[in-house]
Order: sequence, then structure tokens, then C-alpha cells
Amino acid sequence: MRCLAVWMGVLVAGVAVGLASPSVNAVTATGAPLLTRAEASNYEETSSHADVMDYLQRVVAAAPNLHLTHFGYSASGRRLPLVVAGAVAGGDPASVIASGRVRVLLLANIHAGEVDGKEALLVLLRDLAGGRHRQWADSVVVLVAPLYNADGNERLHLERAGQWGPFGGMGERATAQGFDLNRDFVKLDSPEAWSLAGLLRRYDPHVVVDFHTTDGTYHAYHLTYAPPLHPHTFAPLTALLRGSLLPAVTASVRQRTGWEFYYYGNLPPPHAGNLAWVGMDTTAGWYTYDYRPRYSSNYVGLRNRLGLLSESYSYATFAERIQASLLFAEEVVDFAWAHAAEIRRVTQAADTHSVVGETLALAAAPVRSAQPVQILLGEVDTEVHPYSGGTVLRRRTVQRPVRLYEYGTFAATETTLAPAQYLLPPEAGNLVRLLTAHGIAIDTLRTMQVSRLERFRIDSLRIAEVAYEGHRQVAVRGEWVVQTDTVHAGTLQVDVAQPLGRLACYLLEPRCDDSLLAWGLLGDGAVRAGFYGVRRRPQR
Repeated sequence: MRCLAVWMGVLVAGVAVGLASPSVNAVTATGAPLLTRAEASNYEETSSHADVMDYLQRVVAAAPNLHLTHFGYSASGRRLPLVVAGAVAGGDPASVIASGRVRVLLLANIHAGEVDGKEALLVLLRDLAGGRHRQWADSVVVLVAPLYNADGNERLHLERAGQWGPFGGMGERATAQGFDLNRDFVKLDSPEAWSLAGLLRRYDPHVVVDFHTTDGTYHAYHLTYAPPLHPHTFAPLTALLRGSLLPAVTASVRQRTGWEFYYYGNLPPPHAGNLAWVGMDTTAGWYTYDYRPRYSSNYVGLRNRLGLLSESYSYATFAERIQASLLFAEEVVDFAWAHAAEIRRVTQAADTHSVVGETLALAAAPVRSAQPVQILLGEVDTEVHPYSGGTVLRRRTVQRPVRLYEYGTFAATETTLAPAQYLLPPEAGNLVRLLTAHGIAIDTLRTMQVSRLERFRIDSLRIAEVAYEGHRQVAVRGEWVVQTDTVHAGTLQVDVAQPLGRLACYLLEPRCDDSLLAWGLLGDGAVRAGFYGVRRRPQR
């Protein structure tokens, strides 16, 4: 282990990695340049909620193109700030939508132990206030939500799984209620997730970037990323991300810094270094994460928008991690500015494309790449935390190229044909509440009908013994059976031929492994006499 003197030298050196200097027109009350808490503490501390709110008020006051608002409150009543940056009349949704510009949402601190994105977005806002990236205003509005898990941010811990700083502590992963916000995009249990769903409905961002910090396999990438992984994501969206945006970002960062970015992945044990996955195939390969929409970028993909996961590397220095996150944010917005017309075209095509009659993936499994790909593995040095005496890890400037099969996409293992409509019983209050929160349109049948419908016959139903995120997961087996049935006036109808029809199918299909039924959210009306309480009208 290295001595504390060496660690201090690394800390000072870590500041000089190219972070933008403070903008001259963003200042403190004394006239000094405005600094983030990370900068002011020589990258030893991270910003509190009070720090963030004070900083945002000061930086917005220095720039007419920045508007400070909020999109909700945490469970403990802390404001969830939102800064709107661009050529708009105000920070309200109507003004932003009326601008006609491509909207990019940058969301940070969903896990409050992973603070790099928060600090990077504060620097980005100061840069915008200082006149950098002026060209973005031509075609882009940037929505910056730097502090999503506001409560977890205040619960400081000195250590996080060997992460190299900030040594003064970082927040905890969960919210004050104990929820993981990156598992709450379907069920919307937390006020934070409910508020974010409202932001997505009202501002309708074309691009959403979710900033994290990964502490998995020892690799040689300063940042890894992922597009939406659900196999039923509108294919042109994924093609734009994998074929254009992510390669452009990677190439530009390499040219600017020499750093490598790549698709998020991990090695399964016993090859993974400190990683300990349970139940994963132990064949060496580069495995991405889960495809289900409980995760941010997958959920955004099923909303017909460009979702991106950003994972800075936990064992790089805190300053380098902030820089990597800032570079990713800059490059993504730069791409959106340069390709605004293409982004509008692809997202509009997704909204107008009807999934009625298409094969819908209910469950999926990873697909192995046709050929091995080159993965850059790395190494770490073990050091002593200067204040706790615990163990921290610091990346070494080492690249070990290896050829591995990549498991970075998913294919359906169970499917169904998307129907024309779903029919909900009039008393399905909680179901209506959740669907409406997601932005899914619901109509009410005015007159009685006799129609050819499908009902899902449940052959088996299994409820998990152990709760996960506050819910005992439900799994059903069975099949849709066709019958002539009466549809009474007052029945609620969800047309699949609507912009969010893809998401509606996934939430309402009983066999989907992340559906509202799977989360146990449909109440007593979910199952009636051996049938699922939601009927569907097949494709006409």
C-alpha cells in the first residue's frame, strides 16, 4: 500500500486533468470565481443539497439564458432542482416545447454515492453561463437535473466499495424511504420517481442521459455507456445511438484526451476482480446489465426517446471522474446540436409507428456477439483511505487488450402479438393512476358492446417469498383465449396505436417480467376466477 504523501500528490495532480476554469461572470458575493464544493475542497468533498441550490441560484443569476425551476420534491421535502438552458422564454414546459428545439435532459445523482455526474453538471452550467457552447442554443434546449436523489445525497459515508474519493464522503445509494431510484421507473413508488415521470411527460425530452459511477470489473475505460437494451425498443432509435452518436462521442473523447470510452460491461466470476455476481454464467465474456424498463435508459427507450446510461469509472480519481462525465455530457449535447433534425425525425417516427400486431418481447436473454471483440482490461493499486483507514483502489495507467465475446444486446425468449386495445375494469383506480402518470392515454367506452376479445387464462401464479424494493414479485403462466364477450359502458380503453403504445403493452401484458402485474400493483382485481382482470381486443 502506498503512503499518505503519495496519495496527496495524486490528489493535487488529479485536479489538472482539463476541467474548465471558472467562468468570469459567475462569481461569489466576494467577487471570486464561483466554484463547486468539489473544486473548492481540492476534490475532497462533494456538494450538499444546500451547496447545489446556492450554486444554481448564483450561476443562473449570472446568465439570462439559464432558468432555475424544480420538478418535484424528495420524500423529506427537499426541492429537486431543474435548470433550463437555451433560447427559451422561460423554464416552464410550455416555453420549452414552444421553442421547437431538441430537448436534452441530463440527470445526475440517481444513486447519491455516485456523485461525479452531479459535480460535472454544475461545471457545465457554469460554462454555459460563461458563454461556452453558445452554438447549442441554435437547436437545443438543455435540461439539467443535477441532484435527483436529494435525500440520499445528505447521508454521507466516507467509503463506497473502494471508490477513489471524494474522501470527505459521498451520499448513499437509496432514498430516505429506502428505494433505489434506478429500479423505480415502472412502479413509481417514490415521490422522486413520480416527479421525474411528470418531468418526462411535460418536457418530453428527446434525449435523456443518466449519470452513474461503476465499481465493477477492473478495466481501462474512464467511462462506459449503454443505449436502451430492451429488444422491443424502436430499432431506428437504437441504430442512431449505436451507429452514430456513441461512436462519435468515443472518437471525439479519444482525440481530445486520449481516454477510452466503451459500452458498459463486466466480466463474470472468477474473472471479474472484485466483482461478485450471483448466478451468472462463469464463461468469460463482456456482459452488459439488465434490459428491463425499471432501469432509466431502457424505460426511456420504450418511451420512444434516446436513453443513455453513463458510468464513470469508480477507481479513477474523483477529478478525473468528473471530467469524464463532463466530457460525455458535452459530446452528447454537441451531437444533438449537430443532428437535431435527425433526432426529431427518428423520435417522431417512433411516435407515429403503431406496434399493433407486432411481436412484443415479454422476456429476453443476452445475445453473444458473432465474433470476439477487443476489451481493454486494467489494473488498480490498493491504497489507504486517509481518514477512515479503509481500502481504496486507484486505476493504473495500464491497458490489457483481450478478445472476448460480448453480451451487449438481448433477444426475446417469450413473445406475444401486440393487440389493438387493452380493456380495464372501471374500478381499476390504481392502474389508471399509474398509466396516467406514465403519460399513457386512456379513454372510456360510452356504450355497451359485444365484441371478440381475448382473456388471459392463468394456469399458474407464483408470488415471491421475499420482497424486492417493497414488493413481492408476481409471475404468471397461461395463455390468451379468444371469446365473444360483453364490454360494458364505463370500461376503460387503452389504444395501443398511440405514441406510448409500446410502453403500454409492456406495462399491461401479464407475462412481461417488469409489468405492473409483476410488481403486484394491480390489487385484488388483477385475477378474477382464474383470469387476468385486463382484457384485450386483438388486431382487427
